[in-house]
Amino acid sequence: MQAKYDSEVDVLRIRWSDAPIDESDEDKPGVILDYDKDGHVVGIEILNASKRIEDIAQLSIQATQVSQ
Repeated sequence: MQAKYDSEVDVLRIRWSDAPIDESDEDKPGVILDYDKDGHVVGIEILNASKRIEDIAQLSIQATQVSQ
């Protein structure tokens, strides 16, 4: 999983798959979901992220795998 915040354009991008993005849809204004060719969500982009996420500079991402 990769998370990158670009302060110059104020965009937070989170990708949890290396699959190529086949389609992107704006789910809500400023929230874009990225899908692979099979329709699986592989990433998300949040526009104007500093206005949507409090203390974005302190953002920490932790992933925990849940057994099925």
